Amino acid sequence: MTTTKEIEIKYDITRQTLHNWISEGTISLPPKDWRGWFDWKVKNEKEIQEILSKKVYKNNFQQPNLAIPTEKLNIHNRRYIGSKQKMLTFIDNIVKENTTDIKVVADIFGGTGSVANLFRKQGKRIILNDILYSNYLSFLTWFGNEEVNQKSIEDKISELNSIIPKKENYVSHHFGDKYFSLENATKIGAIREKIEEYNDLNKREKAFLLTSLLYAMDKVANTVGHYDAYRRKMDSLTPIQLKVPEMNNNNGNEIYKTDANLLVRKIKADLVYIDTPYNSRQYGDAYHLLENIMEWKKPEVEGVAKKMINRKHIKSNYNTAKAPEVFLDLIENIQSKYILVSYNNMAKKGSGRSNAKISNEEILKILKNRGKVSVFSTDFNVFTTGKTNIDNHKELLYLCEVK
Repeated sequence: MTTTKEIEIKYDITRQTLHNWISEGTISLPPKDWRGWFDWKVKNEKEIQEILSKKVYKNNFQQPNLAIPTEKLNIHNRRYIGSKQKMLTFIDNIVKENTTDIKVVADIFGGTGSVANLFRKQGKRIILNDILYSNYLSFLTWFGNEEVNQKSIEDKISELNSIIPKKENYVSHHFGDKYFSLENATKIGAIREKIEEYNDLNKREKAFLLTSLLYAMDKVANTVGHYDAYRRKMDSLTPIQLKVPEMNNNNGNEIYKTDANLLVRKIKADLVYIDTPYNSRQYGDAYHLLENIMEWKKPEVEGVAKKMINRKHIKSNYNTAKAPEVFLDLIENIQSKYILVSYNNMAKKGSGRSNAKISNEEILKILKNRGKVSVFSTDFNVFTTGKTNIDNHKELLYLCEVK
């Protein structure tokens, strides 16, 4: 008798994959023994071997280029909903012209870290936070304090780029020919497994490899910049290639992955920058796939979008009707000379899911309870998931000088 567990180990596939193939009719239903357990026969194994063989040879991997890309990976080389990359000059000018003696900056909804990086390059000490593990890993890369062996990172990224997968894996089965080409999905899974095998890395060095993979995935993803859905037509066929992230020497930065409302009770800064989620679109849903692969717990997924079934740990109250209440709690407990809030005037302009959860009036009222408030605005192109044309969209900065 051959058990399901033995099949899993022999062919390096998950129980869920086997059940999916049975449900799809891709392989025959094995007979069951007296206990109700599957008893996998030679016929079933031949069917599995045929599937895996087709997947491997259909990939047609080319011999990879072993040279390390000379161009370094930059923190800004990533697509992200609500990214403030195009607003950095605006933010920089407002802070320089309206604040004094800023030495410590806290960005408590960090996202990609682009705003924090603006202040890092100015020599400020950074406190950075986000609830997404994928963002936390990139923070360790760009803002971490641990020393990094650059030669070791370069050698390992060259090795990861040289991998030629030989078999089915978690990523190729769930996301191949969907979010990625089958070739890229198979390689992503193989690279992620290899990173777990390295035992000579410190926490930040491992984050370097994972961040390199994350950014490389974003470059070849068959999406419009998020993972709520993938394109029907596979048009992202460029082979995935990892790059070496830029090396930053940091000292004294603090990096967190926690609830921002809890964090502000524990930290002190000269300037706290706040860029809360704007609407009901959960970032944990938009970037579920990146979270899945970075965490590498190989959870079951569901639906057309192949989202992790359990995403409670990456849900935010700022995307719900509780937003005004939790924003009030946040502002009341901040310990800082200045509070800078980035928000937009979406209000009722977009679709229901795009509508702002906190009004401009609510933000202003809450901030005024802490001190003098000035409001600044700039024109900004809004992200929408459809083809909505939104006129007169502005990004707002509320600067509160705390009493």
